[in-house]
Amino acid sequence: MDIGNILIIGVLLGCFYASVGLGFSLIWGIMNIVNLAQGALLILGAYVAYFAYSLLGLDPFLAILVSMVTMFFVGWLIQYIAINRVIRAPFLVTFMLTFGLDLLITNLMQQFWTADIRSITTSYSNAHIDLGFGAIPLVRAAVALIAVLLTAALSVFLTRTRIGNAILAVGMDREAARLMGISVARIYALTFGLGAALAGAAGAMLAMTLAFQPSNTGTYTLFAFVVVALGGLGTPWAALAGGMLFGLVEALVGARPETVGLQSAAAFAILVLVLIVRPSGLLGKAFYS
Repeated sequence: MDIGNILIIGVLLGCFYASVGLGFSLIWGIMNIVNLAQGALLILGAYVAYFAYSLLGLDPFLAILVSMVTMFFVGWLIQYIAINRVIRAPFLVTFMLTFGLDLLITNLMQQFWTADIRSITTSYSNAHIDLGFGAIPLVRAAVALIAVLLTAALSVFLTRTRIGNAILAVGMDREAARLMGISVARIYALTFGLGAALAGAAGAMLAMTLAFQPSNTGTYTLFAFVVVALGGLGTPWAALAGGMLFGLVEALVGARPETVGLQSAAAFAILVLVLIVRPSGLLGKAFYS
């Protein structure tokens, strides 16, 4: 495989990984919660998109919006019923709570929809764009573009709107934000809802490009953690940087037959190296480290 194809695969994969880590990064950075249920929310979003396509006949790209809206309300409900009750508890309590939520959602999905492998296949799923030095799958290119647009939209929302500034203020100093009249409970509900919505978008894009099943939840939680650890906290662009590095490493290592089984090992080795050299991640901000 030539370098052009390797770079194409790495960039497309990296953008998708960025979408996987984006919501996880938001929840962790603002609420100081490592959401172990993020992978379960992502796979649930994949099912929402899958059924929107198979039962309602919606185009998969429109199904992304349906998945985001649905998962926003699911995230808001989870935060109100469960997370909000232990938000002031020690870190281990929220850690175990989200782990329990992951198990609950995963088992419910398996109970209702079985362990069958599913994916969204359309008439244009195999279409590609030939660039001469490599071919870009059309759907994967669109998914990568959407991932970048979501990153940019979240960045603009957080930095250019009053609600976004309030979210950032709560993430920096919860008590100071409360003294300024910001409702921390509402901000947390909004933050978790947005994190779940972003997981829904990533899940819908997963369904369009790869196969999925309930048992994949842990894998995508792990991917989200690696992306955020690589990129750092404090800005949505950090998730894009972390995802891009993760994707490029996997593509480079997987390009040779003798090293194809070492893709994940190489990515985790890069993670360890980045954390040793720069513990806050590639683009992490000081007050989140």
